[in-house]
Amino acid sequence: MLKLPIILCLGNEIISDDRFGYEVAEALKDDAVFCGTVEVHFAARAGFELIPLLAERPAALVVDTIRTGHDQPGTVRMHDMGAFAPSNHLVNSHQISLPTALALARLYGIPMPASIEVLTVEAADLETLSEALTVRVAAAVAPAQQLIRKWLNSKVENHVSFKD
Repeated sequence: MLKLPIILCLGNEIISDDRFGYEVAEALKDDAVFCGTVEVHFAARAGFELIPLLAERPAALVVDTIRTGHDQPGTVRMHDMGAFAPSNHLVNSHQISLPTALALARLYGIPMPASIEVLTVEAADLETLSEALTVRVAAAVAPAQQLIRKWLNSKVENHVSFKD
């Protein structure tokens, strides 16, 4: 049985702006548009631990918080997974990037999504223990939800498939 596309929201729900993934996942779970067409998951994991969630999916959208210093906090952007560099060091599973984990999964014959995109929000605060987003990042949840709707529509229209 073919699995549905996945929206995989990452973060830590008790670290201020890193909570963005959790908030997006909650907003999507309450949105009827996504019922039956996509699975929405929140995960406070990284690297290898994401492989089982992504395995055998036709497409995936990863939602995560980043801090680049190039954009204003709350800026939402879509990226292709190829825009992110793989790990240079394989010290432990927490230091392995998602691109590296995906490459290793494919080496072991685990079907990974042919299409993986990443929706990011620029963070203002990734240090404070808090269950509240900063104002600008909180304001980015609704625009992120709209971009995710567009992403899902494009995947349904293009009938996504697997890549070995």
